[in-house]
Amino acid sequence: MTWCLAHLIRILIRCVGEAAINGKDIPSRLPTPSVRLSVPFPQKRQRKANMTALEPQNVNWQTTSNRQAHHTDRFSSQELILRRGQSFNFSLSLNRSLGNGESLGFVVSTGPYPSESARTKAVFPLSNGTSRGGWSAQLVSKQDNILTITISSPVSAPIGWYTLSTQISSQGKDFILKLGMFVLLFNPWLPEDVVFMSNHAEREEYIQEDAGIIYVGNMNRIGMVGWNFGQFEQGILNICLSILDHSLYFRRDPATDVARRNDPKYVGRVLSAMVNGNDDNGVISGNWSGNYTGGLDPRNWNGSVEILKEWKKSGFRPVRYGQCWVFAGTLNTVLRCFGIPSRVVTNFNSAHDTDRNLSVDVYYDPYGRPIDKGSDSVWNFHVWNEGWFVRTDLDPSYNGWQVLDATPQERSQGVFQCGPASVAAVREGDVNLDFDMPFIFAEVNADRITWIYDVYNNTQKQNASDTHSIGRYISTKAVGSNSRMDITEKYKYPEGSSQERQVFEKALGKLKPHGSFSATSARHLAREEREPSILGKFKVTGILEVGKEVNMALLLKNLTSDMKTVTVNMTAWTIVYNGTLVHEVWKDSVTIALDPKEEIQHPVKITYAQYEKYLKADNMIRTTAVCQVSDEAEVLVERDIILDNPSLTLEVLEQARVRKPVNVQMLFSNPLDEPVKDCVLMVEGSGLLLGSLRIDVPTLRPKERSRVRFEILPTRSGTKQLLADFSCNKFPAIKAMLSIDVAE
Repeated sequence: MTWCLAHLIRILIRCVGEAAINGKDIPSRLPTPSVRLSVPFPQKRQRKANMTALEPQNVNWQTTSNRQAHHTDRFSSQELILRRGQSFNFSLSLNRSLGNGESLGFVVSTGPYPSESARTKAVFPLSNGTSRGGWSAQLVSKQDNILTITISSPVSAPIGWYTLSTQISSQGKDFILKLGMFVLLFNPWLPEDVVFMSNHAEREEYIQEDAGIIYVGNMNRIGMVGWNFGQFEQGILNICLSILDHSLYFRRDPATDVARRNDPKYVGRVLSAMVNGNDDNGVISGNWSGNYTGGLDPRNWNGSVEILKEWKKSGFRPVRYGQCWVFAGTLNTVLRCFGIPSRVVTNFNSAHDTDRNLSVDVYYDPYGRPIDKGSDSVWNFHVWNEGWFVRTDLDPSYNGWQVLDATPQERSQGVFQCGPASVAAVREGDVNLDFDMPFIFAEVNADRITWIYDVYNNTQKQNASDTHSIGRYISTKAVGSNSRMDITEKYKYPEGSSQERQVFEKALGKLKPHGSFSATSARHLAREEREPSILGKFKVTGILEVGKEVNMALLLKNLTSDMKTVTVNMTAWTIVYNGTLVHEVWKDSVTIALDPKEEIQHPVKITYAQYEKYLKADNMIRTTAVCQVSDEAEVLVERDIILDNPSLTLEVLEQARVRKPVNVQMLFSNPLDEPVKDCVLMVEGSGLLLGSLRIDVPTLRPKERSRVRFEILPTRSGTKQLLADFSCNKFPAIKAMLSIDVAE
C-alpha cells in the first residue's frame, strides 16, 4: 500500500513537471527553443530538487571590440551600437553549469508591439552550428560557468533599439530574463545590405565625416558655409532614434512603422517629413519671411547638434527657425547617424513648380517691380540631400543616389515630405515613378516663363521663355577635400543638347498625356514673336560689400539700323534667397535715345542708407529694368547681386592635442562709420568642443578692430572643423571656418 501511494505521488509530480515544461501554467510562456544545448553531467547524478535554479549572474558585452568591429566606435555614447547582418560577441556568466536537459535560448525584440510575424521579434536557440539568414546564437566557448556567445542579426532587420533577453528552460520551467539593450543600425560595410557602399573613401566621407560644407549664394557667386553634422556627439543617436518615434507614421500604426524601419527608402521618407515641423511637431520650423522674431535667424546656426538638442530639450517642439540648408544639414546628420550614406546637394536657380506643368511663371509689372502673383517661384539656390541605397521597388538601374528633401515646399500624400526620388530617374525624365518625381524633375529642368502683368487693366503678356536657366551648377562637397564637385550631369543631359530636350518632352508627355496646352506650346508661341530690337543687361561696376554704395550699370544696345527711343523703369528690392521680396530700396525711370547699333551704359547707384535697414542675412538685392521701345514688346532685364560681409578670421594659437586646452583667436574689424552693437560670437565643432560656445562681444566703435580669445578642448584626433558665427545689429550672420589638425 505504501509502495502504491509513493508510486502515485511520483506520477503526479511527473505530470505537473511536464505541464510546467509545456508552459501551461506560465502566463509569460514563449516557445521553447527547438535545439537544446546539453552538457554531460558527472557520473554521480544529483537530484533535480537539490539543484538551484539556473540564472545569469553577469553579462560582458565586450562593447569596445564589438563597436570597433561594427564601425560604431566614434559614437560618444557608451551604448552597445551594432550594425545589422554582422555578428557580435558577449560573455554570459551563469550561477552554475548547464544541467542535463536544460537549455538556453534568446529573444530579441524592438518597438512597443514586437511580433515574430512582423519580424520585430525573434526567438532562437543557442546552438553549436551556424545559422543563415535570421537571428542566431552560437556557442563560441565555455569556461567553467562563463559562456562566450556570438549572435548574428539578419541583414534585413529593422534599425532601432533592441532588447535582448535569455530564455532559460530549467527544472521543468521556462522563464525569460532581460539581459540588456543595444542599438542596431544600417550596415554600409556589408555587401548584402541595401545601403552598401563599396568605395572606402566615399564611405568615410558619406558615413563617418561629421563636418562638411554646404553651397549657397547664386549661380554668379557661389558661396559656402561650414556645417557641423555631429552625428557621433553625445546624445545625438538617441535623439535621432526618437525622431522616428514621434512621426505620424509611428503614431498611427506603431507596429507597422517599426517593422518597416528595415528599409532605408521608408526611413528616408519618414525623416524627410519629420525634420520639418509642419505636420507632426518635427524638428525645425521653417521661416522665409525675413522676420525671425521669437527664434534664431536661420543663418546663425553652425550645425545640427544644437538644433537636435534644443528640439529634445523643448519637449519635442519645432526649433525656430530653419531654411533649406538647415533642413538639409540636419537630415544629413540623421541619415549618417543611422548608417545611410548621404550628402548635401545644392541646386542653383532651383524651380518651385506648384502645378506640375514643368514650367515656372514669374511676373513683373510695367515698372519693373516683381509681383507676388501665382505660386511658382525660382530660388537662387535650394539645398536637399541624397541618400545612397538600393531601390527594391524599382528596376536596378534606379539604384544609387536618391533625392530626399526635408524642406517643406509641397505636400506629398498629404504630408510635407519629399523623396526618395532616384537621381538616375530624374535624368531620364521618368516622372511617373515614386516618389515626388515631377516636383524634383522641375526643380532642375523646368522652363522659366516671364510675364509682364498690368494690374490696372488686368492684362498680362508673355515676355520671355527660357529653357536653360533652371538647374545650374548642382553642387556637393568633394570626397576627402573641401572643394566643390559639380554633379549637374547626374541630374540632366547637357543644356542645349538634343537629349535634354527629348527627356523634357518625354517627362511632359508622361504628365500631360492628352496634349493639353503645355510649356512646349508656350515656347513655340514665344519663338513666333518678333525678335527684340534692343538688348539689355546689368553689369557690376564697383565692389559689392555691405556698408558700401552699390554701383552697377544698365547696358543697352540697339540691334537695328534705326534710331530707337527706350523708356526704362528700374527698381531694386532686398530679397530672401528663395525670391521672397523684403522691401523696395531704390527706383528710377529714364528715357534713352539710341543711335543705330549704339551701345550705352546707364549708371545705377544704390546707397547704403537706402538698403541698410532692409537687407537680410542673405545680403541679396534684386535689380530689374523694364525697357519699352514704342509699341514693341518690353525687354526685361534682371540681376540678383550678393553683398560681401566683412571677413571674420579664426586662428589657432598653438598645436592642438587631444584632451589639452587650446587657445583660438577671432579677429573682426568694423568696416562701418558707425558703431556695431549686440555682438555675439557662437562657436562649435565636433571633436573640438563639448556643445557650443557663446561669447558676448563688446560694442565696436567705427572702424574698430576686435580680438576675442577663447579656449577649446579637443576630444578626438584628426582634422576637425571649427565653425563660428558672428552676429550684431548691422551684420546678422558672418561666418568663419577653420580646419584644425589635432594630434594624439
